[in-house]
Amino acid sequence: MANHGPHLRVLAWVSPAWPRSKDTAAARRFFDALGADRAQQLTAVSMDMGPAYPKVVRERAPQATICWDPFHTVALATKALDGVRRAHWNHLRESTDPATAKRFKGARWALLKRPEDLTDRQADALAALKRSGGAVWRGYQLKEALRGIFDESLRYTDVGMLLDRWCAWAQRCRLPGFVTLARTIRDHRDGILAAVRLGLANARVEGLNNRVRLITRRGFGFHSASAVAALVMLSCGPITLTLPHEK
Repeated sequence: MANHGPHLRVLAWVSPAWPRSKDTAAARRFFDALGADRAQQLTAVSMDMGPAYPKVVRERAPQATICWDPFHTVALATKALDGVRRAHWNHLRESTDPATAKRFKGARWALLKRPEDLTDRQADALAALKRSGGAVWRGYQLKEALRGIFDESLRYTDVGMLLDRWCAWAQRCRLPGFVTLARTIRDHRDGILAAVRLGLANARVEGLNNRVRLITRRGFGFHSASAVAALVMLSCGPITLTLPHEK
């Protein structure tokens, strides 16, 4: 819960990280813990495109705007691209060019990572894919174009127009995964644009979740959950330690 000027905005983030499932029962447990009074204060709920959560939100907080998280929207494009990559790799592996298939398998992160985060070797692999063209490069262009639509510098009205253009492009691309994604985005268009208009995204929380999962893995063998929770708070929480020599 946070104050933003004269308005009170309450954002509930519904994710498979808490509770650890993606069904309606999990979402109802979330709202049970939140309580009816606080649920009535919700103005927007940001979530992925799973079918279970919006049903419960409409039951427990019908006044809240459902926002489809842009982070997960781009993640669907990344998943579609990985499907194109795997299909091409299997084709190469089953053909008479197993050496090329072996090199192509190593290009996975070159396709999935942001261009600015690539290592020199991955950048070279991406350049080779660009020269080769074909379905994999078309899929990469679609993924990067969709990611660019959610750049913070773009205006809300521009995002709607670009999203419509992207869907038209994707439906003509002859890549089944992206054709399906275009239909999904059109079905969820209003909620995606609501997330952009309200400035809501789950990317930071997803990153924190991944960090917590890594800490939990490191904490395997601890005698109690409180020890793992303490390690999470020490690593991620607002805790400042003063070492003995600093006193």
